[in-house]
Amino acid sequence: MNNPNTETSTWAANITKNTIQLAWWTAAWLVTMALAKFGPLYIWESSKLLTGLAILINLAVGLGMIMANKRYLQGLDEMQQKIQLNAMALSLGVGLVAGLAYANLAILVPFQASVSHVIIMMALIYLAGMFAGIRKYQ
Repeated sequence: MNNPNTETSTWAANITKNTIQLAWWTAAWLVTMALAKFGPLYIWESSKLLTGLAILINLAVGLGMIMANKRYLQGLDEMQQKIQLNAMALSLGVGLVAGLAYANLAILVPFQASVSHVIIMMALIYLAGMFAGIRKYQ
């Protein structure tokens, strides 16, 4: 017979493994992003070949991060998936609408719109959506 405690501990171990793998892929992507951004400025002095290689590596590691995120999400239970989906939908929607409005604001006010501002906003909206979802289903 199936032991429910064994199934639960296996599921929990799988979640832990997927979370750790996602953290490693995310950290690797962050490092390769920094290398692609700051390498030409501080390490190899504008070499187009090295910069192109750094961008390709960043894209490859980014693909690995996306796949790790997919595995992580597939390993969650239905309620956790629903919370994640709602938080991601909120982040994408606000990011798209507010990000484009932010870019258009440069027409009225002379400033340099930065994608990093939109990314930070989306991350904060995602976190708020996660906290709201977790609170809703407690």
